[in-house]
Amino acid sequence: MDICYDKYMSMMNVSKFKEQCLSLVDHLDAAGIVITKHGKPVAKIIPIQSSCAHLIGAMKGKIRIKGDVLSTGLEWDAGQETRSKRAKW
Repeated sequence: MDICYDKYMSMMNVSKFKEQCLSLVDHLDAAGIVITKHGKPVAKIIPIQSSCAHLIGAMKGKIRIKGDVLSTGLEWDAGQETRSKRAKW
């Protein structure tokens, strides 16, 4: 399985990570760190986000609603549909 990594993502050898683990975890950025062993990626350390509060309102002004979002766009009469089903029987 091939995995692509962002070219700006920090990559670090496992032995260097072991030496600096506590400091790295304290200063971990959003992209995280890819841990390598013999030059091959073996793990990725990423921060856990504490909440989703930053998502509320994140799209404000970026999308536009066209039409009525509560409508299917079709007009129908429930009573008419019932009458036509009875007529077929």
